[in-house]
Amino acid sequence: HGSIPAKLILSETVTIMFSLPTFRVVCFTGCSFGGRFYSLEDTWHPDLGEPFGVMHCVQCHCEPQKNRRGKVFGKVNCKNIKQDCPDPDCDEPILLPGHCCKTCPKGNHPVGLNSPSDDLHKSYNDRSYLSSEDMGPGESRTDFVTVLTGMTDSWLPSSGGVARARFSLTRTSLAFSITYQRMSRPGKIVFLDSDGNTAFEYRVPKGQSDMICGVWKNLAKPLMRQLQSEQMRIRMTTLTNRREEVEGKIIKHRALFAETFSSTLTSKEENSGMGGIAMLTLSDTENNLHFILILQEPVLVPIRVHLVYRQHILREILANITSHDPDFAEVLTDLNSRELFWLSRGQLEIAVATEGQDPRQISGFITGRKSCDTIQSVMSSGDALTPGKTGGVGSAIFNLHDNGTLDYQVQVAGLTSDMVGLTIELKPKRRNKRSVLYDLMPEYNKATGRAVGSWSRLEARHIHMLLQNELFINVATAHSQDGELRGQIKALLYSGLEAPRHELPTPLAGHFVSPLVRTGASGHAWVSVDKNCHLHYEIVVAGLSKTDDLTVNAHLQGLAEIGEIDDTSTAHKQLLTGFYGSQAQGVLKDISHELLQHLDQGTAFIQVSTKLNPRGEIRGWVHVPNNCKLGTNGDVEEAEFDDFFVTDPEELKKDPHMCFFENQHHAHGSRWTPNYDTCFSCSCQKRTVICDPVICPTLTCSQTIQPEDKCCPICDERKESKDMKALERVEENPEGCYFEGDQKMHAPGTTWHPFVPPFGYIKCAVCTCKGSTGEVHCEKVTCPVLTCSHPVRRNPSDCCKECPEEDKTPVGLEHSDMMQADGPRHCKFGKNYYQNSDNWHPWVPLVGEMKCITCWCDHGVTKCQRKQCPMLTCSNITRREGSCCPECIGEQLIQNKNGGSC
Repeated sequence: HGSIPAKLILSETVTIMFSLPTFRVVCFTGCSFGGRFYSLEDTWHPDLGEPFGVMHCVQCHCEPQKNRRGKVFGKVNCKNIKQDCPDPDCDEPILLPGHCCKTCPKGNHPVGLNSPSDDLHKSYNDRSYLSSEDMGPGESRTDFVTVLTGMTDSWLPSSGGVARARFSLTRTSLAFSITYQRMSRPGKIVFLDSDGNTAFEYRVPKGQSDMICGVWKNLAKPLMRQLQSEQMRIRMTTLTNRREEVEGKIIKHRALFAETFSSTLTSKEENSGMGGIAMLTLSDTENNLHFILILQEPVLVPIRVHLVYRQHILREILANITSHDPDFAEVLTDLNSRELFWLSRGQLEIAVATEGQDPRQISGFITGRKSCDTIQSVMSSGDALTPGKTGGVGSAIFNLHDNGTLDYQVQVAGLTSDMVGLTIELKPKRRNKRSVLYDLMPEYNKATGRAVGSWSRLEARHIHMLLQNELFINVATAHSQDGELRGQIKALLYSGLEAPRHELPTPLAGHFVSPLVRTGASGHAWVSVDKNCHLHYEIVVAGLSKTDDLTVNAHLQGLAEIGEIDDTSTAHKQLLTGFYGSQAQGVLKDISHELLQHLDQGTAFIQVSTKLNPRGEIRGWVHVPNNCKLGTNGDVEEAEFDDFFVTDPEELKKDPHMCFFENQHHAHGSRWTPNYDTCFSCSCQKRTVICDPVICPTLTCSQTIQPEDKCCPICDERKESKDMKALERVEENPEGCYFEGDQKMHAPGTTWHPFVPPFGYIKCAVCTCKGSTGEVHCEKVTCPVLTCSHPVRRNPSDCCKECPEEDKTPVGLEHSDMMQADGPRHCKFGKNYYQNSDNWHPWVPLVGEMKCITCWCDHGVTKCQRKQCPMLTCSNITRREGSCCPECIGEQLIQNKNGGSC
C-alpha cells in the first residue's frame, strides 16, 4: 500500500506477510512480498514504501519449504543484520545514506581503493551505484547477451550467419530480442541446459523483420541457476537449411547496462563461422566512445581494430586477445564533430582483423542499440516542472531507425487551455531553465490532438541519452507556459503479450471520468483480443502521488450505451489486476461475452481507481474490433456461457488446478450447483471446492410463499388486483435476468445476495432483477446508526451489527460502533487499533519504534509521514544515532556560531 504493510507477523525470525488487493493470482514457486515476487533462495532488503523506505538493516530471504504432500513453496524470513556489521578501522566512522553499517570517511580509506580509474570502471560496468529507491519495477532484472555463430565442429560446412541475442530476466520470465545477419529468417530457437538437452523451444512467427521477439515464461529454479551461472546455450536454426544453424553461450556482461550503440560483426567470406559483437557507449560528459568486443571463442591472436567510414580508416588500435579473456575493451577518445555525425547516422563501421599467415576480418556498422522494448512516455500534470492536478494526459511512442531518425506519435487530451508548445527536452539544470532539443509543435494537429512526424537530426549524444532514459517530453499551454504536462521518455520492457505497441495506446485521464477528476495522474494502455478471445493488456501510469495512494486497481468496464457513465449501467465489470508501482500487464481469459461486445462496439473503457477515487481516478475509452460474439438469443447465450469452462476431459484431468467433485472434473474458476443440494453454489479455486449455502434476503412484503423449484421464499402477490398483475406480465421480461456471479437465471422481481467466488455470498449487497428490462441492479446495504455502546453482530455472515436487547439505551453518537459501514472507521496498524484522528509512532518488527515517522488515522485510512529535514548545503554529511535528520560534519560549529544551522 502507500503507507504500511497490512499485516506483520512477529516471531524470533520475522515473517512479513502482505495482504494485497490482487484478485487474479499467478501460480509460481517462490515468495510474494510487498507486491513483488522473489524466487527461492533470493535475498533482498524490504521496501515498506513511503514514508518508511528501504530497511537497509533488515535482510529478507525466500526460504524453500515443503508441505505434507512434498510440494515446495517459499517462506519469507527476515532478520536484523546490524549486529553483523564489522568494526570500522577509524576513530570517527560515519553512516552513509542507504547503508546499514558505519564506514570510515573517504579520507581514511586505504590508498587506491577509490582511484579515478575504479570510479570510471564502476560507473560504466555495473549498476551498484544506483540505490534501490531509484530503481523502478522494470529495473529489477538481470541482463544477458549471446553471440551466435556457425558451429565449427560439425561435419557440415559452417554457417556464415551471425546473430546477437539480448536477454532480460525478470522474476521468472526471460524476455529476448534477437537480430541476425547473413542468414535466412530462423524458424526455431532452442535453449539448451548444461547437459545439452532442450530446456525450452520457441517457434519463430513468420515475418519480414530482422528482429525476433519472445518470452520464456515460468523458468524453473534449477534452470534459472544454470542461467545465472552461465551454463546455458541457445541454438537458432532455419526451417529449410541445416547449414544455417548458429549457436552461442548465454553470458552476463557488465557492459549491457551502459550500452547505447551496438554492432554485429560478420565476415564477407562464405561459411567462415566467424562473428562477434561490439557494445558501445558514450561518456557522460566527454565525446569518448567506450566499446567492448565479444568474439566467438578466439585463440591467442593479435588483432587490429579499425574505426572506418566509407572504407577510410579513421582510428586504429592494436591488441592481443585469448580464449581465456575473449573480451577486448578500449576507449576512442575525443571524437570530432564529423565522427559523431557519422556515428548518429549509422555510417561508422567497426572492423576487427587478425594478423599472421591467414588474416581474416569481420566488420559491422554501428547503430543505436536494437531491442524489442518500446520507447514511450506518459505525460502527466503531476510530473510537470510545476506539479499540478489538471486531469489532462499526454501519451507518446517512438521508433529509432538505424540512420538516427526518430519517428514519433504523440496525443494529448484534457488540457486547461490551448497548447502552445510540444518539445523534447533535457532534464533542466535549474528549476525554471528548460533545455529544449526539438520542437514537435509544427506537426501538431489541433483537431485530432495528435502530432505525428520524424526527427531526422538526432545527434549521437541525443541517441545515447534517449536510450539511457534521460530525455523528456513537455506540453506547454497558454495558462502554463513552462509546461502543463511532462513525462520521461523511457523503454518499456517487452512482455510477450499481443498488445499492439506500434500503435498509439489508449490515453487514461481524469478528464474522461464523469464527473471530471482533477488529478495529477495519467496513463495509457494497450489492449487487444486474440483469436482465442483472450484479452491482452498493458497499462502504464504516471503522476500518482506516493503520499496519496499507491494501491491501484485497473478495471475494464463495459457500458450499456455510449456515453452513459452512471453506475447503474455498468453491470459488466471485470477486475484486470491490482498493481503496485507504474505498470500492470496480463491476459484476461474469463472475459464475458457482453464485455467483448462492448469492446467491439467501442463502448468499453479501462479505468484506474485508487483509495482517494474509488469510482475512478483516470479512465480511457477502448475500441477493439473482434469476432467473439456468442449469439444474441438468451437461451443460446446461457448455454454457451455455461460451457465456457468446459474443455476436453482428458486435458482437464491434466490441469493441476482442477477440482474433482461428485465424480466430475471442474476447471479452476468454474461455478456450478451441486447435485446434493440445489440451494448451494460451489466454485473451484485451485483444487479446492468451496460450497456456500444460498443466503436469502429479507423480504418486506406481508405474506410470502415458497416455490418448489426455488431456494428462497418470494412475496405472495395473489391478493393483488388482476389488473395490476396483467400490467406486470406485459412489462416483465419473461426470461428474467442472468447474473454473472452465480451464473444463474433469476425470475423478474426477485432479490438475492450476490455470490462472489471465492468469498461466497455477500450479505452487504442486495441484487434485484428488473422485470421490465431484464437488468440486474445491485445496491450496498446501508447500516443504521446505532445508539448503543457495545453493538454485536448476531451471525458471522450478517452485514450490520445490532444493539443487544439489554443495551438499547440512547448514548451519544460519538460512542457508536466504529465498525459500522456508515460511521467513522477506525484504523488497524499491525496488531493495534486506533480511533479516528489518533496519531502514533509506528513500530516495525526487527527495527523497533520509528520515531522519525508519525502515523495518524484518517477515517479508516492509516497515513504516515516522515519528519521533514532541512536542506543541507555542506559537503560532509553524517547522521547521529537516534537523530532523524542528517547533519553537517565540521562546518556545524562554524554555522552555529553565526546563528545558522545545517
